[in-house]
Amino acid sequence: MTQFTNRMDTETFQVFWAALQRGEFISGAAEQVGTYRKQGSRWVTACGGVRPHRGRDLKGRCLTFAERDEIALSIAGGETIRVIARRLERAPSTVSRELDRNADRRDGRYRDNRSRAGV
Repeated sequence: MTQFTNRMDTETFQVFWAALQRGEFISGAAEQVGTYRKQGSRWVTACGGVRPHRGRDLKGRCLTFAERDEIALSIAGGETIRVIARRLERAPSTVSRELDRNADRRDGRYRDNRSRAGV
């Protein structure tokens, strides 16, 4: 018995769009992932009829604790954002945002925010 669902998780997403790419009708693709034709139509409409990107490789997207330590030491040493960014092989805007997000509200100095990660 087919179990119908309105939820579109990553696995369902890939199977549904792969079926459409193979030339399946929406009803066939929806049936393959266990949902109704109408829900499949909603998914296609929500994406403008175009298969969305499969997702980015987010590894390396966030700064590591070592990079945050490096930023803290470099800022304390008086280095510029561009010099720090070049050394870390990051965009200057990434370093700037990190400094803005984690500046102490009282004195405006940077602190690598380890408390949010439980360290």
